[in-house]
Amino acid sequence: MYPVSIANQISFTDFLDSFKKTLKSVFYERDQIEKFIQKRGFPALVLRDIMAVNPLSVAIPKEYGGRGAKVKECLGLMDAAAYESLPLSLTFGINMALFLQPVAKYASEHVKEDIFERFLERQNMGGLMITEPDYGSDALNMQTSNEKIGSKYHIKGTKHWQGLTGLADYWLMTSRPKNGNGELGRDIDFFICDVQQPEQYIQVEEYYNNIGLYPIPYGKNIIDIRVPEQFKLEPESTGLKLMMDLLHRSRMQFPGMGMGFIRRMLDEAINHCNSRMVAGKSLMSLDQVQHQVAKIQNAFTVSSAMCSRSAEFSGIENNLASATVEAGSMKAYVTDLMQESAQTLTQLSGANGYREEHVASRGIIDSRPFMIFEGSNEMLYTQISDSVLKLMGRQKIMNLSVFLKNYDLAGKVADYFKSALDFSVDFKMPQRKMVDLGRIISRVISANHVASLAEKGFRDDLVSNSLENIKHEILMLVSSYKFQTQVVPVEDYHDRSSWMTFS
Repeated sequence: MYPVSIANQISFTDFLDSFKKTLKSVFYERDQIEKFIQKRGFPALVLRDIMAVNPLSVAIPKEYGGRGAKVKECLGLMDAAAYESLPLSLTFGINMALFLQPVAKYASEHVKEDIFERFLERQNMGGLMITEPDYGSDALNMQTSNEKIGSKYHIKGTKHWQGLTGLADYWLMTSRPKNGNGELGRDIDFFICDVQQPEQYIQVEEYYNNIGLYPIPYGKNIIDIRVPEQFKLEPESTGLKLMMDLLHRSRMQFPGMGMGFIRRMLDEAINHCNSRMVAGKSLMSLDQVQHQVAKIQNAFTVSSAMCSRSAEFSGIENNLASATVEAGSMKAYVTDLMQESAQTLTQLSGANGYREEHVASRGIIDSRPFMIFEGSNEMLYTQISDSVLKLMGRQKIMNLSVFLKNYDLAGKVADYFKSALDFSVDFKMPQRKMVDLGRIISRVISANHVASLAEKGFRDDLVSNSLENIKHEILMLVSSYKFQTQVVPVEDYHDRSSWMTFS
């Protein structure tokens, strides 16, 4: 363990090694992770020792005592944490992408120092409150309001499903301004809420019994607080664009959490399939098993490429408000890959994979909500399609392959997928086809990231295998996209539908 003054001066390699040693100590020596993963919350001593290494210093600027808020270091920390515990990595992701980074970028200079000092010296935590019980992903219609009274803003409403509910010391609180007629404005305001202050205490009405991510508390929060005006974030233009910049940056850092998680799934799969003997041969000698492990390895390569891209592009110095396609592609595809990797490892592990404490079955449950929060994947795939179709419409291009060849997020691999994508898109397709098209585009963009990583010297065999895997997946998605039969549910299905009547 290093004190803050030393931890922020040593190389990141040494810092990360110290962090990994701490995880090994608290998860396998001081305590046993298999014993407490089924309980709510991290054991106090475990969390104390982890936070004592000052992991969140990677997301704090140097001028405030941090390591510099470098995305590469943030992703590296989430990667290392996710290898041992996906909930721990998500805890860091919430703190860094949803609180520390937006505070570093948008908060007033004179309020940052105390906040960052408390994170470094007192191991405080912070999160983001957007979601409301009746509005979910429809953030633009949130009903939490703010009204300026003197030098403070009175913020009132209800929020739920915030990670770190009741645990965080700080919150970024979203609300809509209330005008003189009591109506809510169209823009969204962000405030820094310090729950340690008497007028900013947040009442937790209910803790939710979430089925996974046990160490992270979720619940329903009653908001009735008064925040000094200097704690309002200062957007570069509008609050809506601030929110999109924040969310897109967070989505582009999901690969950090996915990286360590998928790497763990891959290592477990290779070790198990090489050691498990069936009829005198290892599982790995079977063609179908090799195919399944190769799919997890493709996920490893794709998430590696995404991390490389994100490290270069998603820093707070860049405004990501318009990065809808790339950010949505990263978040949706890497979380799909996380879930698929956990499902595959569980299948390969046989009966043992069904034990609650097994890393694979635990991975299924813990990675599943990643496909929902910060925008469900179906919604993000629809947004990807919508954005690309608008670009194609402006350029008067209907052929997908022709468009992608000159698209900056796909140009390196467009020819590789030309035969599969040489078709005209329907600009008036139903929403389910928009989801299919979004999936296709996200895979092409991810393949482009893989090609970029290859140019930097990443292993050729991993790259070629990944591109082949993605091509196979795209071919299946194109088949689904072109399948025209529409099947709708029969809601009043009870009449003449009992098999017993016909037997």
